[in-house]
Amino acid sequence: MSSRVNAGTFILGDRVVNRMGYGAMQLAGPGVFGPPRDRKAAVAVLRAAVEAGVNHIDTSDFYGPHITNQIIREALHPYGDDLVIVTKVGALRGEDASWKPAQSAEDLTRAVHDNLRNLGLERLDVVNLRLMGDIHAPKEGSLAEPFSALAVLREQGLIRHLGLSNATAAQVAEAQTIAPVVCVQNHYNLVHRKDDELIGVLAAQDIAYVPFFPLGGFSPIQSDALSKIAADFGSTPLQVALAWLLARSSNVLLIPGTSNPLHLAENLAAATLELSADVQARLDAIATP
Repeated sequence: MSSRVNAGTFILGDRVVNRMGYGAMQLAGPGVFGPPRDRKAAVAVLRAAVEAGVNHIDTSDFYGPHITNQIIREALHPYGDDLVIVTKVGALRGEDASWKPAQSAEDLTRAVHDNLRNLGLERLDVVNLRLMGDIHAPKEGSLAEPFSALAVLREQGLIRHLGLSNATAAQVAEAQTIAPVVCVQNHYNLVHRKDDELIGVLAAQDIAYVPFFPLGGFSPIQSDALSKIAADFGSTPLQVALAWLLARSSNVLLIPGTSNPLHLAENLAAATLELSADVQARLDAIATP
């Protein structure tokens, strides 16, 4: 692992990963649909991330659909021994770019095989069941049927580890009665703190928590407050938000995404920021009503 990205490490399943990873969603076209404007640039960004020490890439075959995984394969296959590719299943894309639930055993089996084929793998490192809920917010309800279907595919050797995305604490607990859970991906950031307790529960079990939308859900006032702190710190708001997440808990793994090499470098540089107690207090105050 390159020393250029030193965000610390965490064991994801049975693999050691850099806590600063990369999310591949933005490698597809606008709206995560269709091909990128510049495929060569997308390939270059992936290679730059891995060269900088990133060894945890988050993706899905419904990004594009299929396109993001095909770009990952073009850029990085054959994969390095330390590279962990985490994908998610549970949705399909309509011809109008809509997001549709696809949670039957047949849908999930097809999705796993699509991921295997497009990534060029015989076994997927980690597969997250993406619960649709309210799209960007979890919604209570049993996940026994779809998660059991993935557990069968895991037993067949097509998947190494399972995780959840957009899940409630109760759903995490239910999933754990079916098969081991190695990571949970939810909306969480400086101001969206509903999973504070869940992060602690997972940390106690050495389970990774992977937040998405590091700047999602901010009010204009909160955005202004973060921008002021970032300016005082000589960094971008996103860098400070990412640094706060890294400091939040040792089981937090980041997957910021971009299709721009300059933005990639900025995101990775967030791992070098050291937030003082005063800055931490100012950042925590942003979330206070």
